Amino acid sequence: MNAPTEKPSPEYRQTLNLPDTPFPMRGDLAKREPAWLQQWQDDGLYKRLRDARRGAPLFVLHDGPPYANGAIHMGHAVNKVLKDMIVKARQLAGFDAQYVPGWDCHGLPIENAIEKAHGRGLSRDEMQAKSRAYATEQIALQMKDFQRLGVLGDWAHRYATMDPANEAGEIRAFKRVIERGFVYRGLKPVYWCFDCGSSLAEFEIEYADKKSQTLDVAFLCAEPDKLAAAFGLPEIVGEAFAVIWTTTAWTIPANQALNLNPQIEYALVHTERGQLILAASLVEACLKRYGLTGHVVATTPGEKLGGIHFRHPLAHVHAGYDRLSPVYLADYATADDGTGIVHSSPAYGLDDFNSCVAHGLAYDDILNPVQGHGRYAEDFPLFGGLNIWKAVPQIIDTLRDAGRLMATEAITHSYPHCWRHKSPVIYRAAAQWFVRMDEGEGVFTTDKAPKTLRQMALEAIDHTGFYPENGRARLRDMIANRPDWCISRQRSWGVPLPFFLHKDTGELHPRTMQILDQAADIVEAGGIEAWSRVTTEEILGAEDAPHYTKSSDILEVWFDSGSTFWHVLRGQHPEGWHREGPEADLYLEGHDQHRGWFHSSLLLACALYGRAPYRGLLTHGFTVDSQGRKMSKSLGNGIEPQKVSSTLGAEIIRLWVAASDYSGDIAGDDKILARVVDAYRRIRNTLRFLLANTSDFDPKTDAVPADQLFEIDRWALARSAEFQAEILKHYEVYEFHPVVAKLQVFCSEDLGAFYLDVLKDRLYTSAPKSLARRSAQTALWQITQAMLRWMAPFLSFTAEEAWKLVGHTESIFTETYWNFDGEDVALLPKWARLREIRELANKEIEAVRGTGAVGSSLQATLAIGAPPEDLALLQSLGEDLKFVFIVSALSVSSAEALSVTVTPSTATKCERCWHWRDDVGHDAAHPGLCRRCTDNLHGAGEARVHA
Repeated sequence: MNAPTEKPSPEYRQTLNLPDTPFPMRGDLAKREPAWLQQWQDDGLYKRLRDARRGAPLFVLHDGPPYANGAIHMGHAVNKVLKDMIVKARQLAGFDAQYVPGWDCHGLPIENAIEKAHGRGLSRDEMQAKSRAYATEQIALQMKDFQRLGVLGDWAHRYATMDPANEAGEIRAFKRVIERGFVYRGLKPVYWCFDCGSSLAEFEIEYADKKSQTLDVAFLCAEPDKLAAAFGLPEIVGEAFAVIWTTTAWTIPANQALNLNPQIEYALVHTERGQLILAASLVEACLKRYGLTGHVVATTPGEKLGGIHFRHPLAHVHAGYDRLSPVYLADYATADDGTGIVHSSPAYGLDDFNSCVAHGLAYDDILNPVQGHGRYAEDFPLFGGLNIWKAVPQIIDTLRDAGRLMATEAITHSYPHCWRHKSPVIYRAAAQWFVRMDEGEGVFTTDKAPKTLRQMALEAIDHTGFYPENGRARLRDMIANRPDWCISRQRSWGVPLPFFLHKDTGELHPRTMQILDQAADIVEAGGIEAWSRVTTEEILGAEDAPHYTKSSDILEVWFDSGSTFWHVLRGQHPEGWHREGPEADLYLEGHDQHRGWFHSSLLLACALYGRAPYRGLLTHGFTVDSQGRKMSKSLGNGIEPQKVSSTLGAEIIRLWVAASDYSGDIAGDDKILARVVDAYRRIRNTLRFLLANTSDFDPKTDAVPADQLFEIDRWALARSAEFQAEILKHYEVYEFHPVVAKLQVFCSEDLGAFYLDVLKDRLYTSAPKSLARRSAQTALWQITQAMLRWMAPFLSFTAEEAWKLVGHTESIFTETYWNFDGEDVALLPKWARLREIRELANKEIEAVRGTGAVGSSLQATLAIGAPPEDLALLQSLGEDLKFVFIVSALSVSSAEALSVTVTPSTATKCERCWHWRDDVGHDAAHPGLCRRCTDNLHGAGEARVHA
């Protein structure tokens, strides 16, 4: 600011209206925030906010439940603060903005934690009891840390997926999905994690590099006459082999077929190792890889090779492999790499499985020697009991010794891994329960959906808002290409699949739908533990019980969290939901949830009632360090929210989140946080100035009517109203970093460098109750009221602290955004130009100050030459123009171009207002004062109209 920094003469200091406020310059956030939080809790703030909005339009942000395992990290903090800011911004916009925090509680991570602490030998009842106790402890710890961040929510009525009512609600939702025709049981290869000991859904897979051995393996033709005929030859000379290429050596022992593409041209190649069948386009590359020479004997399209049988490459090594592998034609066999021939182990590949079943292979005949823990069955020939990854070298050696290995080499390739364990997974055939994406029959269908689940989900995406928009294509691609959803898991800690299967036929009990209702009631009364204790006899009766087995499978955890809208959102509307099904205004999570919670929630909502459970989806990036590396314990590059809260204050975390563009990754470290602290101080100092200069202002008695406000005050209100409209547009689409950036500019430029700079003289030197001062205070008070609301969503502690100091007893969040009174939008272009001319004048003054000719700007005398339009603007302010330019004397004249001349004042400096004036000493009783000061102190006050 341009105002001088020296102090007035001691005898006149007490005559000035110097600012005063109990709002401290230093926030001492880390020390004071806990007390404010306690006050919020003691006051029942969340309930008071609901009471304040009773009957208002509803806004619901449904909380994607964090997993109840371990202390929160900065990623959690970013997520919860973003949610809190959005809810508070909608609350201030007049909505009944509800936020019920939740937790995801079932599933493997907690089971792993229990097994680490108590061993793997726990019974199902022990595992469930210890898991529930552990999750309860974790929720309490995480809740405390979330509350410390200033997050307002219905903490007293938080939800958890392990709440018995929610567990029961999930079973009822599952029943409805069955009724709609989407659930079936099938043997199908699904992702399987050996560490989990269970199947995985598509959502639980991530891709990472893995080292593997490629193998080219020769399969001896068992029908040389048919092969000769297919190639148009009279006979096959010597042995002929179909050569396959694979990266999964462990699947070779379970081979049951070969796949060729009917459209590809295949060659019969004569080599020193016999006749080889290869894709014609790959012959040269393959021979080079094998170190062989050879020539093409004949070629034929793949369609003519269908049905020809080949022998397993280990058939002559062990009788257990003495079986045939027929050729099945399949489009997924390509000539892009390898040999153009794919070996098929139907238990370990979805394409393989579908091809073999389509060609008549019975489920019972599918070989599945790999057990759930990753080892071959003990009685499996040659490799029994071996871990499949450790068996690879032995398999390669066995094939080499058998004369069937053509080549092998190590490669690094992208491979599916378990999302939780980061370990490689496999496809493994298992009898599982699925939710069907496309046409097909379901079990116990009574109210079949009119469209397929895939169709409904894709249509729902079209009717959903995305923030940012690129999330739409990402989710659409995932839905368009995903397979059926495997929803069953082989674990203990989770919502049961309350099925009874016939011991001989595998069919569900005919009373399954009634049993689902019964199970839901049992679980609601006593949790999933109560169902675990129920016996088959108690449910089915003595006559049926001997013939049925009670399923021990659970629903996978994405079904848990994905169905929360069904049993949580219903409770958030006092009169129930008026729409067909529960629907949130917004889901907000990290962008990885396109394949997680967003995905499962969409599928279940569409399965249940044909629409998405959300109107909008917002995604944010991950927290990274200043070098762009994801924060992690192993790298030691993370910043802990607990530590930041206890040293700098949670308000700094909130401002950091708000100031970051969350659509990408969010960078943070100590240096970045230090810059956030500086930004906070600048905002706080502006707020302190506003509070200090309105501390003696009572709007009920002191407010100046709109038609009496000074022109610059009406401009300031107009600019503030214009600014508010800008930031509310950002809030409307959940944008915060533009608000923070613009608020800093508004504070430093519109206010600090201009309006407040101009206002200081009038605020400090005018009579305390004069129109001049009260006009300024009227504008400042309104700007303060508005600014506290602007910043409240992200600087909640500071806004509430200041709110109490301006005389309010209720929370600022019971208010709505400010309605300005007295603004004059017609003044905006005029004062924009005046500021440009003032900026030019300031540069000229600074140049003269650099020579030492003047000290403060008040010692300067300005002469401005201006063209007609500018001249009219300047002259319209009359004598008040000098106050806008903060000089003691100013003259304007007509000129062709704008010019500013600066000369040092020859007048005397007033000891009270510091203006350099010729009338200083006009009153012998006050020789150090100018006339305007004596008028303000002892007369009617100086006459000012514009500034």
